Amino acid sequence: MNEPYERLVQSLKSLPGLGYRSAEKIALYLLVEKPERAKELTQSITLADEVLGPCRICGNLTDADECKICSSDERESNRLCVVESVTDLFAMEKAGVFHGKYHILMGKLSPVRGIGSDQLNISSLIKRIDEGEIEEVILALSNDMEGEATCHYLKNEVLKDDNLKVTRIGFGLPSGGGITYADENTLQNALQSRKSFDF
Repeated sequence: MNEPYERLVQSLKSLPGLGYRSAEKIALYLLVEKPERAKELTQSITLADEVLGPCRICGNLTDADECKICSSDERESNRLCVVESVTDLFAMEKAGVFHGKYHILMGKLSPVRGIGSDQLNISSLIKRIDEGEIEEVILALSNDMEGEATCHYLKNEVLKDDNLKVTRIGFGLPSGGGITYADENTLQNALQSRKSFDF
């Protein structure tokens, strides 16, 4: 098999959700059926790689110092929704069920995979809490063991202020599942049915 072709297939195969057959189908589409799309795709990826980076406040993808959500005066700045990833933020925004601001942890605690609090975006969360504007923190993390462990860590170590309301979504989300693939109604129910996160 041609080496450049095989390298392309293997690169595509390494993307989430693509097996060898799907990667091969995409490779042939780009090389044989629509070669002009290959150039367009390459340019889009190069441009995104050059101009996009994390928001200095929340960690969202942006082409500026601050993302549009953090810099917006129309968002509720006293409510903060903590999510695991940018894809979770996108899911919440697509559902249109939250009008506050976000904080992206960039993962969750996982001792088995060597992910501790130092590997997560927690220091900037502490800074945001210390500024005193936030009244409620909504923990919108996966409903699995690692998500629960992360919520407990945040509640015990980061969100200790008695004046800070800490809530946790969960109703309507399947056990062991995340919010990225939940539909709009499920996310709305989960957000509206949040409860105080206490022990």
